[in-house]
Amino acid sequence: MTELELTWELPTAGLLGLAAAAVAVLLVLIIGARVHAFLALVLVSALTALAAGVPFEAVVPTMLSGFGGTLAAVALLVGLGAMLGRMLELSGGAQVLTDALVQRFGEDRAPLALGIASLLMGFPIFFDAGLVVMLPIIFAVARRLGGSVLTYAFPAAVAFSVMHIFVPPHPGPVAASGLLGADVGLVVLLGLLIAIPAWVLVGRVFGGWVGRTYDLPVPEILRSTDHDDDAAAFRSDPTVRTTLSLLALPLVLIFLNTGLNALATAEVVSLEDGWVRGLRLLGETPVALLITVFVAMYVLAWRHGRDRGLVDRVVDGALGPICAIVLITGAGGMFGGVLRATGIGGAIAESLDSLGLPLIVAGFVIAAIVRMAQGSATVALTTAAALVQPAVQAATDLNAGQLAAMVLALAAGSVFAGHVNDSGFWLVSRFFGMDTATTLKTWTVGQALIGIVGFVGALAIYGVAAGIA
Repeated sequence: MTELELTWELPTAGLLGLAAAAVAVLLVLIIGARVHAFLALVLVSALTALAAGVPFEAVVPTMLSGFGGTLAAVALLVGLGAMLGRMLELSGGAQVLTDALVQRFGEDRAPLALGIASLLMGFPIFFDAGLVVMLPIIFAVARRLGGSVLTYAFPAAVAFSVMHIFVPPHPGPVAASGLLGADVGLVVLLGLLIAIPAWVLVGRVFGGWVGRTYDLPVPEILRSTDHDDDAAAFRSDPTVRTTLSLLALPLVLIFLNTGLNALATAEVVSLEDGWVRGLRLLGETPVALLITVFVAMYVLAWRHGRDRGLVDRVVDGALGPICAIVLITGAGGMFGGVLRATGIGGAIAESLDSLGLPLIVAGFVIAAIVRMAQGSATVALTTAAALVQPAVQAATDLNAGQLAAMVLALAAGSVFAGHVNDSGFWLVSRFFGMDTATTLKTWTVGQALIGIVGFVGALAIYGVAAGIA
Protein backbone atom coordinates (compact mmCIF):
# COMPACT_ATOMS: atom_id res chain seq x y z
CA MET A 1 0.00 0.00 0.00
CA THR A 2 1.28 3.51 -0.77
CA GLU A 3 2.25 5.83 2.07
CA LEU A 4 -0.71 7.56 3.68
CA GLU A 5 -1.28 11.31 3.80
CA LEU A 6 -2.26 11.68 7.46
CA THR A 7 -4.63 14.42 8.61
CA TRP A 8 -2.18 15.20 11.42
CA GLU A 9 1.30 14.00 12.35
CA LEU A 10 1.87 12.69 15.85
CA PRO A 11 5.36 12.94 17.36
CA THR A 12 7.19 9.70 18.16
CA ALA A 13 6.12 9.87 21.81
CA GLY A 14 2.52 10.32 20.71
CA LEU A 15 2.72 7.36 18.32
CA LEU A 16 4.22 5.18 21.03
CA GLY A 17 1.52 6.27 23.47
CA LEU A 18 -1.18 5.59 20.88
CA ALA A 19 0.14 2.08 20.24
CA ALA A 20 0.29 1.33 23.99
CA ALA A 21 -3.23 2.70 24.51
CA ALA A 22 -4.57 0.65 21.57
CA VAL A 23 -3.08 -2.56 22.96
CA ALA A 24 -4.43 -1.76 26.43
CA VAL A 25 -7.96 -1.12 25.11
CA LEU A 26 -7.79 -4.33 23.10
CA LEU A 27 -6.82 -6.38 26.13
CA VAL A 28 -9.55 -4.76 28.27
CA LEU A 29 -12.16 -5.57 25.62
CA ILE A 30 -11.07 -9.18 25.13
CA ILE A 31 -10.07 -10.18 28.66
CA GLY A 32 -12.17 -7.82 30.79
CA ALA A 33 -15.33 -7.22 28.78
CA ARG A 34 -15.24 -10.66 27.09
CA VAL A 35 -15.76 -9.16 23.63
CA HIS A 36 -15.01 -11.63 20.83
CA ALA A 37 -11.41 -11.21 19.68
CA PHE A 38 -12.40 -10.69 16.03
CA LEU A 39 -14.83 -7.87 16.88
CA ALA A 40 -12.40 -6.26 19.32
CA LEU A 41 -9.56 -6.28 16.80
CA VAL A 42 -11.68 -4.71 14.06
CA LEU A 43 -13.04 -2.02 16.40
CA VAL A 44 -9.65 -1.09 17.87
CA SER A 45 -8.06 -1.07 14.40
CA ALA A 46 -10.62 1.50 13.22
CA LEU A 47 -10.27 3.67 16.33
CA THR A 48 -6.47 3.56 16.15
CA ALA A 49 -6.49 4.62 12.51
CA LEU A 50 -8.74 7.60 13.32
CA ALA A 51 -6.65 8.61 16.34
CA ALA A 52 -3.46 8.47 14.26
CA GLY A 53 -4.86 10.93 11.73
CA VAL A 54 -5.79 8.54 8.94
CA PRO A 55 -8.36 10.40 6.77
CA PHE A 56 -11.93 9.12 7.03
CA GLU A 57 -11.96 7.87 3.46
CA ALA A 58 -8.70 5.95 3.99
CA VAL A 59 -9.63 4.18 7.25
CA VAL A 60 -11.38 1.18 5.69
CA PRO A 61 -8.84 0.73 2.85
CA THR A 62 -6.05 0.81 5.44
CA MET A 63 -7.80 -1.82 7.55
CA LEU A 64 -8.56 -4.00 4.54
CA SER A 65 -4.96 -3.80 3.35
CA GLY A 66 -3.66 -5.30 6.59
CA PHE A 67 -6.49 -7.81 6.75
CA GLY A 68 -6.16 -8.91 3.13
CA GLY A 69 -2.38 -9.09 3.24
CA THR A 70 -2.49 -11.40 6.23
CA LEU A 71 -5.23 -13.59 4.76
CA ALA A 72 -3.26 -13.88 1.52
CA ALA A 73 -0.37 -15.36 3.50
CA VAL A 74 -2.35 -17.42 5.99
CA ALA A 75 -5.78 -18.48 4.67
CA LEU A 76 -4.52 -20.76 1.88
CA LEU A 77 -1.96 -22.41 4.12
CA VAL A 78 -4.36 -22.94 7.01
CA GLY A 79 -7.16 -24.19 4.75
CA LEU A 80 -5.01 -26.65 2.82
CA GLY A 81 -3.18 -27.72 5.96
CA ALA A 82 -6.47 -28.35 7.75
CA MET A 83 -7.67 -30.53 4.85
CA LEU A 84 -4.47 -32.55 4.99
CA GLY A 85 -4.71 -32.81 8.76
CA ARG A 86 -8.34 -33.94 8.64
CA MET A 87 -7.53 -36.71 6.16
CA LEU A 88 -4.56 -37.89 8.24
CA GLU A 89 -6.75 -37.87 11.33
CA LEU A 90 -9.75 -39.75 9.88
CA SER A 91 -7.72 -42.22 7.83
CA GLY A 92 -5.84 -43.36 10.93
CA GLY A 93 -2.50 -42.12 9.62
CA ALA A 94 -1.96 -39.76 12.54
CA GLN A 95 -2.67 -42.58 15.00
CA VAL A 96 -0.34 -44.99 13.20
CA LEU A 97 2.52 -42.46 13.24
CA THR A 98 1.79 -41.62 16.88
CA ASP A 99 2.08 -45.27 17.89
CA ALA A 100 5.38 -45.53 16.01
CA LEU A 101 6.78 -42.38 17.67
CA VAL A 102 5.80 -43.52 21.15
CA GLN A 103 7.25 -46.97 20.55
CA ARG A 104 10.50 -45.55 19.18
CA PHE A 105 11.13 -42.73 21.67
CA GLY A 106 9.05 -43.76 24.66
CA GLU A 107 6.19 -41.87 26.26
CA ASP A 108 8.43 -39.60 28.34
CA ARG A 109 10.33 -38.37 25.29
CA ALA A 110 7.37 -37.84 22.96
CA PRO A 111 7.57 -34.01 23.27
CA LEU A 112 11.27 -34.26 22.40
CA ALA A 113 10.46 -36.33 19.30
CA LEU A 114 7.82 -33.86 18.15
CA GLY A 115 10.19 -30.95 18.71
CA ILE A 116 13.04 -32.53 16.75
CA ALA A 117 10.68 -33.37 13.88
CA SER A 118 9.49 -29.76 13.87
CA LEU A 119 13.06 -28.43 13.83
CA LEU A 120 13.79 -30.53 10.75
CA MET A 121 10.56 -29.50 9.03
CA GLY A 122 11.15 -25.88 10.02
CA PHE A 123 14.29 -25.55 7.94
CA PRO A 124 12.53 -24.93 4.61
CA ILE A 125 8.89 -24.52 5.66
CA PHE A 126 7.38 -21.36 7.16
CA PHE A 127 6.11 -21.20 10.74
CA ASP A 128 2.37 -21.23 10.08
CA ALA A 129 2.45 -23.88 7.32
CA GLY A 130 4.69 -26.21 9.32
CA LEU A 131 2.61 -25.90 12.45
CA VAL A 132 -0.63 -26.68 10.60
CA VAL A 133 0.90 -29.78 8.97
CA MET A 134 2.18 -31.06 12.35
CA LEU A 135 -1.02 -30.40 14.31
CA PRO A 136 -2.75 -33.75 13.66
CA ILE A 137 0.34 -35.61 14.88
CA ILE A 138 0.71 -33.35 17.92
CA PHE A 139 -2.95 -33.75 18.86
CA ALA A 140 -2.88 -37.52 18.30
CA VAL A 141 0.15 -37.89 20.59
CA ALA A 142 -1.51 -35.71 23.23
CA ARG A 143 -4.70 -37.81 23.12
CA ARG A 144 -2.70 -41.02 23.33
CA LEU A 145 -0.52 -40.03 26.27
CA GLY A 146 -2.75 -37.57 28.13
CA GLY A 147 -1.84 -34.37 29.95
CA SER A 148 -1.95 -30.80 28.73
CA VAL A 149 -1.82 -30.30 24.98
CA LEU A 150 0.82 -27.60 25.59
CA THR A 151 3.24 -30.29 26.78
CA TYR A 152 3.41 -31.52 23.20
CA ALA A 153 2.39 -28.49 21.13
CA PHE A 154 4.56 -25.79 22.72
CA PRO A 155 7.98 -27.39 21.96
CA ALA A 156 6.90 -28.00 18.36
CA ALA A 157 5.65 -24.42 17.88
CA VAL A 158 8.87 -23.00 19.37
CA ALA A 159 10.89 -25.20 17.03
CA PHE A 160 9.15 -23.75 13.98
CA SER A 161 9.53 -20.24 15.42
CA VAL A 162 13.30 -20.37 16.04
CA MET A 163 13.98 -21.84 12.61
CA HIS A 164 11.78 -19.26 10.93
CA ILE A 165 13.43 -16.29 12.59
CA PHE A 166 17.12 -17.26 12.74
CA VAL A 167 17.84 -19.54 9.79
CA PRO A 168 17.79 -18.74 6.06
CA PRO A 169 16.12 -19.43 3.64
CA HIS A 170 13.34 -17.80 5.65
CA PRO A 171 12.65 -14.26 4.37
CA GLY A 172 13.62 -12.19 7.42
CA PRO A 173 17.25 -13.35 7.86
CA VAL A 174 17.72 -13.50 4.08
CA ALA A 175 16.61 -9.87 3.69
CA ALA A 176 18.74 -8.70 6.61
CA SER A 177 21.77 -10.59 5.27
CA GLY A 178 21.36 -8.84 1.94
CA LEU A 179 21.03 -5.39 3.51
CA LEU A 180 24.07 -5.83 5.77
CA GLY A 181 26.21 -7.72 3.26
CA ALA A 182 26.45 -10.86 5.42
CA ASP A 183 27.28 -14.26 3.96
CA VAL A 184 24.02 -16.26 3.87
CA GLY A 185 25.79 -19.61 4.25
CA LEU A 186 27.54 -18.40 7.39
CA VAL A 187 24.26 -17.02 8.73
CA VAL A 188 22.73 -20.49 8.25
CA LEU A 189 25.49 -22.18 10.26
CA LEU A 190 25.59 -19.60 13.04
CA GLY A 191 21.80 -19.33 13.02
CA LEU A 192 21.59 -23.03 13.80
CA LEU A 193 24.05 -22.52 16.67
CA ILE A 194 21.54 -20.06 18.14
CA ALA A 195 18.26 -21.69 17.09
CA ILE A 196 18.95 -25.10 18.64
CA PRO A 197 19.97 -23.85 22.14
CA ALA A 198 17.06 -21.39 22.02
CA TRP A 199 14.71 -24.30 21.32
CA VAL A 200 16.21 -26.38 24.14
CA LEU A 201 15.86 -23.57 26.70
CA VAL A 202 12.49 -22.20 25.57
CA GLY A 203 10.82 -25.14 23.84
CA ARG A 204 11.97 -27.89 26.16
CA VAL A 205 12.70 -26.26 29.54
CA PHE A 206 10.19 -23.39 29.55
CA GLY A 207 7.78 -25.47 27.45
CA GLY A 208 7.90 -28.25 30.04
CA TRP A 209 6.93 -25.75 32.74
CA VAL A 210 4.14 -24.39 30.54
CA GLY A 211 2.75 -27.89 30.03
CA ARG A 212 2.80 -28.62 33.76
CA THR A 213 1.28 -25.26 34.70
CA TYR A 214 -1.52 -24.90 32.13
CA ASP A 215 -3.59 -28.06 31.85
CA LEU A 216 -5.45 -27.59 28.56
CA PRO A 217 -7.43 -30.29 26.77
CA VAL A 218 -6.66 -31.28 23.20
CA PRO A 219 -8.71 -29.04 20.87
CA GLU A 220 -11.33 -30.76 18.77
CA ILE A 221 -10.69 -28.51 15.79
CA LEU A 222 -9.37 -31.24 13.48
CA ARG A 223 -11.72 -33.94 14.71
CA SER A 224 -15.06 -34.87 13.26
CA THR A 225 -18.08 -34.33 15.49
CA ASP A 226 -20.66 -34.97 12.76
CA HIS A 227 -21.05 -37.66 10.14
CA ASP A 228 -19.54 -40.46 12.23
CA ASP A 229 -20.41 -42.89 9.44
CA ASP A 230 -18.28 -40.86 7.04
CA ALA A 231 -15.39 -40.90 9.50
CA ALA A 232 -15.59 -44.67 9.84
CA ALA A 233 -15.90 -45.16 6.08
CA PHE A 234 -12.83 -43.00 5.38
CA ARG A 235 -10.48 -44.97 7.65
CA SER A 236 -7.80 -46.85 5.69
CA ASP A 237 -5.02 -47.28 8.31
CA PRO A 238 -2.07 -46.23 6.11
CA THR A 239 1.42 -47.43 6.98
CA VAL A 240 3.97 -45.34 8.83
CA ARG A 241 5.93 -44.99 5.58
CA THR A 242 2.88 -43.66 3.75
CA THR A 243 2.09 -41.17 6.50
CA LEU A 244 5.68 -39.95 6.70
CA SER A 245 5.80 -39.62 2.92
CA LEU A 246 2.72 -37.38 2.94
CA LEU A 247 4.26 -35.20 5.65
CA ALA A 248 7.59 -35.08 3.80
CA LEU A 249 6.12 -34.26 0.36
CA PRO A 250 5.49 -30.52 1.00
CA LEU A 251 8.84 -30.35 2.77
CA VAL A 252 10.66 -31.76 -0.28
CA LEU A 253 8.79 -29.48 -2.71
CA ILE A 254 9.44 -26.36 -0.63
CA PHE A 255 13.08 -27.32 -0.21
CA LEU A 256 13.26 -27.63 -4.01
CA ASN A 257 12.27 -23.97 -4.23
CA THR A 258 14.75 -22.78 -1.63
CA GLY A 259 17.52 -24.99 -3.00
CA LEU A 260 17.11 -23.52 -6.48
CA ASN A 261 17.20 -20.02 -5.00
CA ALA A 262 20.47 -20.88 -3.28
CA LEU A 263 21.90 -22.32 -6.50
CA ALA A 264 20.86 -19.18 -8.36
CA THR A 265 22.63 -17.02 -5.76
CA ALA A 266 25.76 -19.14 -6.33
CA GLU A 267 25.24 -18.65 -10.10
CA VAL A 268 24.95 -22.41 -10.69
CA VAL A 269 21.52 -21.97 -12.32
CA SER A 270 19.64 -18.98 -13.67
CA LEU A 271 16.26 -17.87 -12.36
CA GLU A 272 15.41 -16.86 -15.92
CA ASP A 273 15.42 -20.45 -17.18
CA GLY A 274 11.95 -21.86 -17.76
CA TRP A 275 12.60 -25.18 -16.04
CA VAL A 276 13.93 -23.39 -12.95
CA ARG A 277 10.86 -21.15 -12.76
CA GLY A 278 8.58 -24.17 -13.18
CA LEU A 279 10.25 -26.14 -10.39
CA ARG A 280 10.27 -23.10 -8.13
CA LEU A 281 6.52 -22.75 -8.66
CA LEU A 282 6.03 -26.32 -7.46
CA GLY A 283 7.94 -25.37 -4.32
CA GLU A 284 5.86 -22.33 -3.46
CA THR A 285 4.22 -23.19 -0.13
CA PRO A 286 0.55 -22.96 -1.24
CA VAL A 287 1.26 -24.98 -4.39
CA ALA A 288 3.25 -27.58 -2.43
CA LEU A 289 0.38 -28.01 0.04
CA LEU A 290 -2.20 -28.16 -2.77
CA ILE A 291 -0.25 -30.95 -4.47
CA THR A 292 0.04 -32.77 -1.15
CA VAL A 293 -3.70 -32.55 -0.52
CA PHE A 294 -4.48 -34.15 -3.90
CA VAL A 295 -1.84 -36.84 -3.34
CA ALA A 296 -3.35 -37.52 0.09
CA MET A 297 -6.81 -37.84 -1.48
CA TYR A 298 -5.47 -40.50 -3.82
CA VAL A 299 -3.27 -42.36 -1.34
CA LEU A 300 -5.67 -42.32 1.60
CA ALA A 301 -9.01 -42.63 -0.19
CA TRP A 302 -9.32 -42.93 -3.96
CA ARG A 303 -6.99 -45.90 -4.40
CA HIS A 304 -8.95 -47.71 -1.68
CA GLY A 305 -12.16 -47.24 -3.64
CA ARG A 306 -13.61 -44.53 -1.41
CA ASP A 307 -16.56 -42.64 -2.86
CA ARG A 308 -15.68 -39.19 -4.28
CA GLY A 309 -18.62 -37.72 -2.38
CA LEU A 310 -17.22 -39.09 0.88
CA VAL A 311 -13.82 -37.50 0.21
CA ASP A 312 -15.50 -34.20 -0.65
CA ARG A 313 -17.45 -34.23 2.63
CA VAL A 314 -14.31 -35.02 4.62
CA VAL A 315 -12.23 -32.17 3.20
CA ASP A 316 -15.20 -29.79 3.32
CA GLY A 317 -15.67 -30.63 6.99
CA ALA A 318 -12.12 -29.44 7.68
CA LEU A 319 -12.91 -25.86 6.68
CA GLY A 320 -15.77 -24.99 9.04
CA PRO A 321 -13.84 -25.29 12.33
CA ILE A 322 -10.93 -23.14 11.09
CA CYS A 323 -13.01 -20.15 9.91
CA ALA A 324 -12.74 -18.42 13.28
CA ILE A 325 -8.97 -18.97 13.33
CA VAL A 326 -8.54 -17.50 9.86
CA LEU A 327 -10.72 -14.44 10.60
CA ILE A 328 -9.10 -13.70 13.96
CA THR A 329 -5.63 -14.11 12.47
CA GLY A 330 -6.58 -11.77 9.62
CA ALA A 331 -7.92 -9.23 12.13
CA GLY A 332 -4.65 -9.43 14.06
CA GLY A 333 -2.86 -8.65 10.80
CA MET A 334 -5.30 -5.76 10.29
CA PHE A 335 -4.38 -4.27 13.66
CA GLY A 336 -0.67 -4.60 12.97
CA GLY A 337 -1.16 -3.18 9.47
CA VAL A 338 -2.91 -0.09 10.84
CA LEU A 339 -0.03 0.49 13.25
CA ARG A 340 2.48 0.13 10.42
CA ALA A 341 0.52 2.47 8.16
CA THR A 342 0.65 5.24 10.76
CA GLY A 343 4.46 5.18 10.62
CA ILE A 344 4.95 4.16 14.23
CA GLY A 345 7.66 1.60 13.48
CA GLY A 346 9.83 3.93 11.41
CA ALA A 347 9.44 6.86 13.80
CA ILE A 348 10.45 4.83 16.84
CA ALA A 349 13.32 3.15 15.02
CA GLU A 350 14.78 6.45 13.79
CA SER A 351 14.64 7.92 17.31
CA LEU A 352 16.39 4.91 18.80
CA ASP A 353 18.99 4.99 16.06
CA SER A 354 20.26 8.30 17.41
CA LEU A 355 20.91 7.09 20.98
CA GLY A 356 24.54 6.18 20.36
CA LEU A 357 24.31 2.57 21.60
CA PRO A 358 26.87 -0.02 20.45
CA LEU A 359 25.89 -1.13 16.96
CA ILE A 360 24.83 -4.68 17.80
CA VAL A 361 22.87 -3.53 20.88
CA ALA A 362 21.16 -0.73 18.95
CA GLY A 363 20.10 -3.17 16.23
CA PHE A 364 18.56 -5.55 18.77
CA VAL A 365 16.73 -2.79 20.65
CA ILE A 366 15.39 -1.18 17.46
CA ALA A 367 14.11 -4.52 16.14
CA ALA A 368 12.55 -5.45 19.50
CA ILE A 369 10.67 -2.18 19.97
CA VAL A 370 9.47 -2.07 16.37
CA ARG A 371 8.31 -5.68 16.78
CA MET A 372 6.33 -4.88 19.94
CA ALA A 373 4.93 -1.69 18.41
CA GLN A 374 3.60 -3.06 15.10
CA GLY A 375 3.61 -6.87 15.31
CA SER A 376 5.37 -8.19 12.21
CA ALA A 377 8.70 -9.88 12.88
CA THR A 378 9.75 -9.62 9.23
CA VAL A 379 8.96 -5.88 9.15
CA ALA A 380 10.85 -5.34 12.41
CA LEU A 381 13.89 -7.21 11.11
CA THR A 382 14.04 -5.46 7.75
CA THR A 383 13.35 -2.04 9.31
CA ALA A 384 16.14 -2.46 11.82
CA ALA A 385 18.51 -3.77 9.15
CA ALA A 386 17.79 -0.81 6.88
CA LEU A 387 18.43 1.66 9.71
CA VAL A 388 21.75 0.17 10.83
CA GLN A 389 22.92 -0.50 7.27
CA PRO A 390 24.77 2.83 6.83
CA ALA A 391 26.61 2.39 10.13
CA VAL A 392 27.50 -1.22 9.26
CA GLN A 393 28.78 -0.18 5.85
CA ALA A 394 30.83 2.60 7.43
CA ALA A 395 32.43 0.16 9.90
CA THR A 396 34.90 -1.34 7.44
CA ASP A 397 36.63 -3.37 10.17
CA LEU A 398 33.71 -5.78 10.63
CA ASN A 399 34.54 -9.31 9.49
CA ALA A 400 32.17 -11.98 8.11
CA GLY A 401 31.48 -13.45 11.55
CA GLN A 402 30.58 -10.07 13.02
CA LEU A 403 28.25 -9.28 10.11
CA ALA A 404 26.48 -12.62 10.56
CA ALA A 405 26.18 -11.94 14.30
CA MET A 406 24.62 -8.55 13.52
CA VAL A 407 21.95 -10.26 11.39
CA LEU A 408 21.22 -12.72 14.20
CA ALA A 409 21.02 -9.95 16.81
CA LEU A 410 18.45 -8.15 14.66
CA ALA A 411 16.57 -11.43 14.22
CA ALA A 412 16.52 -11.93 17.98
CA GLY A 413 15.02 -8.49 18.47
CA SER A 414 12.41 -9.06 15.77
CA VAL A 415 10.94 -12.11 17.57
CA PHE A 416 10.81 -10.45 20.98
CA ALA A 417 7.49 -10.63 22.88
CA GLY A 418 5.00 -11.14 20.04
CA HIS A 419 1.56 -10.18 21.35
CA VAL A 420 -1.92 -9.11 20.23
CA ASN A 421 -0.81 -7.10 17.18
CA ASP A 422 0.91 -10.17 15.69
CA SER A 423 -1.15 -12.53 13.53
CA GLY A 424 0.99 -15.47 14.69
CA PHE A 425 -0.12 -14.81 18.28
CA TRP A 426 -3.74 -15.44 17.29
CA LEU A 427 -2.85 -18.48 15.20
CA VAL A 428 -1.19 -20.14 18.19
CA SER A 429 -3.90 -18.97 20.60
CA ARG A 430 -6.78 -20.43 18.61
CA PHE A 431 -5.13 -23.62 17.40
CA PHE A 432 -4.00 -24.53 20.93
CA GLY A 433 -7.32 -23.57 22.49
CA MET A 434 -5.85 -20.85 24.73
CA ASP A 435 -7.59 -17.67 25.83
CA THR A 436 -5.80 -14.35 25.34
CA ALA A 437 -4.49 -14.09 28.90
CA THR A 438 -2.99 -17.58 28.79
CA THR A 439 -1.42 -16.92 25.39
CA LEU A 440 0.25 -13.78 26.76
CA LYS A 441 1.63 -15.74 29.73
CA THR A 442 2.93 -18.58 27.60
CA TRP A 443 3.57 -17.68 23.96
CA THR A 444 4.44 -13.99 24.47
CA VAL A 445 6.81 -14.80 27.33
CA GLY A 446 8.30 -17.63 25.27
CA GLN A 447 8.91 -15.30 22.32
CA ALA A 448 10.59 -12.81 24.67
CA LEU A 449 12.85 -15.58 25.99
CA ILE A 450 13.75 -16.62 22.42
CA GLY A 451 14.74 -13.00 21.76
CA ILE A 452 16.91 -12.81 24.88
CA VAL A 453 18.62 -16.17 24.32
CA GLY A 454 19.17 -15.27 20.65
CA PHE A 455 20.70 -11.91 21.50
CA VAL A 456 23.05 -13.42 24.08
CA GLY A 457 24.14 -15.98 21.49
CA ALA A 458 24.64 -13.32 18.82
CA LEU A 459 26.63 -11.18 21.24
CA ALA A 460 28.87 -14.14 22.06
CA ILE A 461 29.43 -14.88 18.37
CA TYR A 462 30.20 -11.21 17.73
CA GLY A 463 32.79 -11.20 20.52
CA VAL A 464 34.47 -14.40 19.35
CA ALA A 465 34.57 -13.14 15.76
CA ALA A 466 36.07 -9.84 16.90
CA GLY A 467 38.73 -11.74 18.89
CA ILE A 468 39.62 -13.90 15.92
CA ALA A 469 40.05 -10.79 13.78
